[in-house]
Amino acid sequence: MSKTKQKSFAGYLLIGIGAYFLLRELQVPIITNFYSWTTLIIIIGLALLIYSYSAKEYQHLFTGTLLLGLGIHWHGLNHYDFWIDHWAVYPLIIGIAFIVRSLRTKKGFWLGILFVGISIIFIFSIQLPIWFDWVYTVMDYLERFWPIVIIIIGIYLLMRKK
Repeated sequence: MSKTKQKSFAGYLLIGIGAYFLLRELQVPIITNFYSWTTLIIIIGLALLIYSYSAKEYQHLFTGTLLLGLGIHWHGLNHYDFWIDHWAVYPLIIGIAFIVRSLRTKKGFWLGILFVGISIIFIFSIQLPIWFDWVYTVMDYLERFWPIVIIIIGIYLLMRKK
């Protein structure tokens, strides 16, 4: 990323964060639900998306969409009773991020469709058939040991050949 492009991302990010804190200081009643850390995640995601499109740096679309989706999801969990609180929302957000990125890079579309499809099946299946009981066991382990997955991904990123 060139210095000019870094400056434009920083500019978008500072505009978003500055607007957030200004609106917070002005205490605009309509947006009081948005005075939280999740809004900052949403702002960072939006800044990455705007930067990606304006600078034609489409590899950042995945990260921007991921952060935007996570921020919206966490905001919904904190503020709306009707919001879906299900583990399959996270792969859904990842799938959407793959699809958004693939619209410009032509990579990851089918992986995104796979993630979205599996997520939708799990979100809308109240009771899975008996032969799917193993999924609950795997999910119990993942919910408990998910930091190990992150550590393994970090080690992979450090060890892979460039």
